[in-house]
Amino acid sequence: MAVMTYREALNQALREEMRRDPRVFVIGEEVGLYDGAYKVTQGLLKEFGAKRVVDTPICESGFTGVGIGAAMLGLRPVVEMMTFNFSLMAMDQIVNTAAKLHYMSGGQFSVPLVIRGPGGPAAQLAAQHSQSMETYYYHVPGLKVVRPTTPMDAKGLLKSAIRDDNPVIFIESETLYHLKGEVPDDPDFLIPLGQAIVRREGTDVTVVAYMGMMYRALEAAEELAKEGISVELVDPRTLRPMDTETIIGSVRKTHRVVVVEAGAGFAGMGSEIAAFITEQAFDDLDAPVERVTGANAPMPYARNLEKLKTPTTEKILAAVRRVCNANGS
Repeated sequence: MAVMTYREALNQALREEMRRDPRVFVIGEEVGLYDGAYKVTQGLLKEFGAKRVVDTPICESGFTGVGIGAAMLGLRPVVEMMTFNFSLMAMDQIVNTAAKLHYMSGGQFSVPLVIRGPGGPAAQLAAQHSQSMETYYYHVPGLKVVRPTTPMDAKGLLKSAIRDDNPVIFIESETLYHLKGEVPDDPDFLIPLGQAIVRREGTDVTVVAYMGMMYRALEAAEELAKEGISVELVDPRTLRPMDTETIIGSVRKTHRVVVVEAGAGFAGMGSEIAAFITEQAFDDLDAPVERVTGANAPMPYARNLEKLKTPTTEKILAAVRRVCNANGS
């Protein structure tokens, strides 16, 4: 295996899929001449040319519509959002066309489209550039939603998303782009969509987290181990379809759960995960499901206030300690 950054793993996935399948192309703002706002598309224009790496005007609705039309005609576009906050400009295209076209055409049209880019808490990018957008999209039938945590996930899941015949919302994290990890060199390496992973085995409590929150949960697990609390960490990786079986299996093993998400909490991913755990594994729980979420407020610019808004390792530690003491043991 090679060691590379998260952004390099994404770049490798795009390059391998474009070499494998001439129908794959990239479209978005500054993806070509500038090599991508976060350098994920670096070098692709030089290798594949302007017909397959397409720089666009600043018009998310327009170039997303171009991607949908191209997908309907048999191509496999990868649409880059400079930040997923800007996908709000293309919401009608994504929700009312891409997600519904296969159903509304009676299966005559498929939309093999990937919409990718960074989203979630960043580093002092404030309210309009730090939103956790997965909660906007996982509610929409017809869309698949992916949030990869590691460089290996970034490569394997992006390749699977590009090969999928459905529209896939693929949200990365700009705070993880520099993160290094092992990534298989195999050009056919895939991670199936809808497959969670247990990142750390434990016996006392299950913590469900993804993206940056998984790394904070890992820090908390190390600290809790010193107190004799064994934490099992489960990363869904794909939020829709979600691998409920792996999560429920962990809950039945540990009997306690903490769900961590960066979003504002109300009607968020934590709510959905807590709901299906309660529905399917209520009798296995020794304590109520605990949620750790971002504060229900816009993201502040000031660094100290940004920290108050976002879940921290300390908040995860407190939540785990609460569920482990909830039954008086």
